[in-house]
Amino acid sequence: MKPRMPKFPASFLKRLRGVTAKRPKTVIAHILKHGFITTGDLMDRYGYIHPPRAIRDVRENGIPVVMYRAKGADGRSIAAYRFGNPDAVPPPLSRAAGRTALSKALKKALITKFGAKCAIYMATLDETALQVGHRVPYEVTGGQDGGDISRYMLLCPSANRAKSWTCEHCPNWTRKSPDFCLKCFWASPDDYDHVAGKKERAIFVVFTGNEVDDYDRLIALSGLEAAQTTIKRLVRDHVTPP
Repeated sequence: MKPRMPKFPASFLKRLRGVTAKRPKTVIAHILKHGFITTGDLMDRYGYIHPPRAIRDVRENGIPVVMYRAKGADGRSIAAYRFGNPDAVPPPLSRAAGRTALSKALKKALITKFGAKCAIYMATLDETALQVGHRVPYEVTGGQDGGDISRYMLLCPSANRAKSWTCEHCPNWTRKSPDFCLKCFWASPDDYDHVAGKKERAIFVVFTGNEVDDYDRLIALSGLEAAQTTIKRLVRDHVTPP
């Protein structure tokens, strides 16, 4: 059943109009028109294959969104979203909430400190190909200080998508322990205790330039094995424990 459209205060409507990024703006416009948006709308109408991410984009712009259960066209229960309490919106001048804090200056500072490379894949890329991401998901910590660059990391689009998917399927997504996140590979790839709560270690090796020949040699060495299996076997057979 379509919820009755509430009357929002002018200050809240102004805040909604101030969101210019395409994905959250699309979600906001749909809710303003229809009163809600469903996971079906997000996937079928707008092509967002991961609906929670689109909703998260809205929340990260400081807009309260709440989920409830609704009936889809086939009668099944589906997730639907509408605006929450407008009074929960942080003050307009607060730039520390959400992705509004991820400025060009922050990206430049990260590149100056770490170089123009992905923190996960360790591949050096053109600066325009890199994205700024939270080390600890916004959903876990809420607003973060954009002046503290240690809270952020540079990611290529592929790593950013992989990190988002993994974090959203991690048990800590509901527990919301920042310390737990900081000990995860996806937040601290140089020094971590677990990978999304699992006792694992991960290495992403990117072969570029002349290194492509090394990759081809690895594949030839692997034969019928997967390359990952060959690497593990070489470590097991040839690396002497200290």
